[in-house]
Amino acid sequence: QVQVVESGGGLVQSGGSLRLSCAASGSIGYIYRMGWYRQAPGKQRYLVAVITDGGNTDYADSVKGRFAISRDNAKNTVYLQMSSSKFEDTAIYYCYADLVTNYGLRGDYWGQGTQVTVSS
Repeated sequence: QVQVVESGGGLVQSGGSLRLSCAASGSIGYIYRMGWYRQAPGKQRYLVAVITDGGNTDYADSVKGRFAISRDNAKNTVYLQMSSSKFEDTAIYYCYADLVTNYGLRGDYWGQGTQVTVSS
């Protein structure tokens, strides 16, 4: 079994910073990509940021220059540093890990989501 657990969500003021964390555990053979999606009420879920096993990153245009993704491979953990927060960043943030299990199965594993609310 593989588990993905998010933490760090909460309330932040406009212009403030918040760091989300996500740890994968269980029968993990190797993690290729880790990243974050978000979904606001009435809107479609979309990819916010992703980081590869080689450290390459990509960001949605809406967060470029404000968010930073990083990972700690020894801990199977990915982070999302949110800076210069805007009200439109308010959403449920979902972590995912693209990995292969110890049994040789490749797939995406998801966290339950963590709420981020940006106050004005």
